[in-house]
Amino acid sequence: MAKTIMIQGTASNVGKSLIVAGLCRIFKQDGFRTAPFKSQNMALNSFITHEGLEMGRAQVVQAEAAGIEPLVDMNPILLKPTGDTKSQVIVQGEVFRDLDARQYYGYKKTFVPKVRESFERLSAAFDVIVIEGAGSPAEINLKENDIVNMFMAGLAKAPVLLAGDIDRGGVFASLAGTLLLFTEEERRFVKGALINKFRGDPALLEPGLRQLEAIIHKPVLGVIPFRDFDIDDEDSLTGRFNAGGGEAPVRVAAVQIPHISNFTDFNALCRVPGVGLSYARAPNALRDADLIIIPGTKNTIDDLRWLWQNGMAAEIIRKAEAGTLVFGICGGYQMLGKTLKDPLNVEGGGELEGLGLLPMETIFTPEKVRTQVSGSFAFLSGALKDLSGLALRGYEIHMGISSPTDKGDDAAFLARIVSGSGEAKQDGYYRGNVYGTYVHGIFDTDTVARALAAALYRMKGLEYSEAASGESSAQYKERQYDLLAEHLRAYLDMEAIYRILHKGLED
Repeated sequence: MAKTIMIQGTASNVGKSLIVAGLCRIFKQDGFRTAPFKSQNMALNSFITHEGLEMGRAQVVQAEAAGIEPLVDMNPILLKPTGDTKSQVIVQGEVFRDLDARQYYGYKKTFVPKVRESFERLSAAFDVIVIEGAGSPAEINLKENDIVNMFMAGLAKAPVLLAGDIDRGGVFASLAGTLLLFTEEERRFVKGALINKFRGDPALLEPGLRQLEAIIHKPVLGVIPFRDFDIDDEDSLTGRFNAGGGEAPVRVAAVQIPHISNFTDFNALCRVPGVGLSYARAPNALRDADLIIIPGTKNTIDDLRWLWQNGMAAEIIRKAEAGTLVFGICGGYQMLGKTLKDPLNVEGGGELEGLGLLPMETIFTPEKVRTQVSGSFAFLSGALKDLSGLALRGYEIHMGISSPTDKGDDAAFLARIVSGSGEAKQDGYYRGNVYGTYVHGIFDTDTVARALAAALYRMKGLEYSEAASGESSAQYKERQYDLLAEHLRAYLDMEAIYRILHKGLED
C-alpha cells in the first residue's frame, strides 16, 4: 500500500494544487511511483481520459508532474457548476445527475464508497499518493458532510501539512484559527505548516514563525516565495483572466463568458513568440483583436444570451464581417450557428438565435460525448489554409449535436477525426474567416499553434519567423514542472517532509 501525505489549506487559492504538483514532481525525481488524489473537485476545466472518462484538469496537471497518465481514480468526484446553486455531478468519470448542495450532501453514503474504491486502487498501484484538500477544512457548518478534507485524511491515514497564503494577509491568524477549530483528533493529523506566496525580507518574518510554532505546537516546514510558473491552474482561481496580452504584434482575444470552461485550450498560443492573449468581457476589448476565440462553456444557452445582452455578440458579428478571424470551441462553436434548440430541457429548455456566422444548428441531447480524438485538418481554403492536412489531437466533452442547415460552396467541415472507440467522423465547420470545432486542445499541437500564428501574421502583412529555441510544448511543460520542484526543494524542509511521509501518523 502507498505512503500518503496530504496538503490542506486555510482557504481556497492558497496554492494547494501547485504544491501538490511540485511534491509529485519531487517524489518522481527521487524514484517513487507517485500519484495525485483529490476526492472531490469543483471546476469547469475538465479532461477526458483515454477510457472516455471525465476528471478535473488540476489532477491532470499533477499527474503530468508525476510523469504518469491521468486516471479518473485521481479525482473520483467532479462538480461542474451549472448555475449559482446547482452542479452537474460526475462520479468516477461519468455523469450522475445535476444536484443542489442539499441534495448532494444527501448522497454522501453513495459517494463515499466510490471515493474509497478509487483511493484503494491507486494505493495498490503506487508508492506515494499526494492528496489535495479543498477550500478550508475548518468550515464547521460543513464538517458533517466532508468527504475531501479531514474525512479523507482519516480514510487514507494521511499526515497533513496545512498551507496558508501570506500574500493575502493574516496568514498567522488563519493557520492558528484553522487549528483552533479542529478537534483534538483532527489536530493529531497535522504534522506541520507551510507559508506560501511570500514576498519580502525573510528576516522580518522569522520572529513570527517562532511565535506561531509556540501557539500551534506544530513546526513551520517551509516559507515558499511567490513565483510565477506557466502551469495550468484552476479555472475559478486563475490570474490569467487579468492578463493584458502585452505588446505582441498579433493579438488574440478570448471572450470571457460567465461560465467559461477549459480555457486551457488556448494557453499554448501564449507560448508562441509574437502572440499576445487577453480576455475580453466588454465589446471594446475586442476591437484590436486579430483573432477572437469563443471558448467552451457549461451553460451554452445562458452564455449566448449574455453575449446578446451586453453587446458582445454584435461586436463579434461586426468584426467577423470586417474580416477578423473568429474561432469557436465546443460551446463557442455551437454559438456560431444559426439556432440553438433545447427541446428536452437539458440547459433549461427553449430556443435561442445563434450568432449566425456558420450555417448550422445545434440540438441539445441528454447524452454527453466524452472521448479523446486524433485526426487532421481538412484541406482548407481562406485565411487558415496553412492548417490544411496538419495532424491534431484533443478531446470532446459536450452535450448536443450540430448539423449543417445548408451546404453552400463557401462552407465546409473543418477536420476529420477518429474517436477513442475508433469511430471516424467529420468535425467542426468553417466559412470564410469563421471556424468552429468540438475538439478541446486543438491548438496544443506545436505545428497547429505555429501555423495559426503564421496565418495571423500574414493577414497583418507581417513576416513570421519561428523561435530558434526548438523547444516543443511538451518540453516546455516538463521544464516548468522541474522548475517548480527545484523551487519547492529550495524552500521546504524536505528531510522533515520525507520523515513525515514514512512515519505517517506516528508521533
